[in-house]
Amino acid sequence: MGDDRADRIAEFIEPLRVEPGSKVRLAEDFDPGFRAGIRKKKDGVELLRSGIEQLADYQRRLAAQDTYGVLLCLQALDAGGKDGTIRHVMSGVNPQGVRVVGFKVPSNEELDHDYLWRYSRNLPGRGEIGIFNRSHYEEVLVVRVHADHLRRQKLPDTARGPDVWERRYREINDWERYLTDNGFRIVKIFLNLSKEEQRSRFLKRIDVPERNWKFSSADVRERAYWDDYQRAFSQMLSATSTPWAPWYVVPADHKWFARVCAAAVLVHTLMVIDPQYPQVSDESRRELAQVREELEAEAPAGAAPDPYAEGEKRNNAKNKKTKTRKTKTARAKTARAKTAKTKNKKAPS
Repeated sequence: MGDDRADRIAEFIEPLRVEPGSKVRLAEDFDPGFRAGIRKKKDGVELLRSGIEQLADYQRRLAAQDTYGVLLCLQALDAGGKDGTIRHVMSGVNPQGVRVVGFKVPSNEELDHDYLWRYSRNLPGRGEIGIFNRSHYEEVLVVRVHADHLRRQKLPDTARGPDVWERRYREINDWERYLTDNGFRIVKIFLNLSKEEQRSRFLKRIDVPERNWKFSSADVRERAYWDDYQRAFSQMLSATSTPWAPWYVVPADHKWFARVCAAAVLVHTLMVIDPQYPQVSDESRRELAQVREELEAEAPAGAAPDPYAEGEKRNNAKNKKTKTRKTKTARAKTARAKTAKTKNKKAPS
């Protein structure tokens, strides 16, 4: 059953995956309005709920095993839905096991180091899920679109030559390979928003008073560089989608569908890791049994020796009755349908 579920999720996210080595033309290859045949939002909400439940289960196991870490890199243009995706997809997980880091304009201290330094400092530990709200890919996106950003990085002339972007692609790929080899899985999601949907969301931020605080005129000015960003994203996706850290281009015009996709990609990564709870030794089991006996002996008069075990026993009995009742109801419904079908056949024409 678990393998079937993993296969279904893999099949669902496959159209979003950028095949390593392929040449991406973002506008031609990926539709921001794609919904994979899911027509109704309510169906998407149910899928998201299921994904959140699976994510919570895998996160507990990831933390208990304490061997692997997961880094989720979210990239999008302004109003692409990064914050909402994080808020909804991670709503069911333990906050202690998740850390979200947003990267703004580099500080003077950060500019005094190599361009990957500030990202390395914020990587998740083993057993954790880290989320980069904008990531090290800003260094080949906004820094590429705006040449003055590159000049502010205090690079020597030899590091600012025409091959700077190809070199950075290689360095990022090598860095991600290093992290993967050491047990840290990289999940890279680009929320692909159409220009018209971005315009609509900007207007909503202006029209709805409660959203005015989210509006920035600088975001609107960036629309003038739309084509430049599309080229930069296309080149980035082509050069940095690797077998160890592939990119997933998630359609973002429908927020609910984007969240379903993001949850599916993250859950699939955790399914591949398949973290397990640590095995308890025979000695530890004997110790647990001894402690249980001592705690049960402390139960006051009239109280169950083990309240949890008693509760589980009642719940199992209740679930068994419910399952039996549903089975009988389904059988009766099937029998009535067969009877009605037989009568219809016998009825004179």
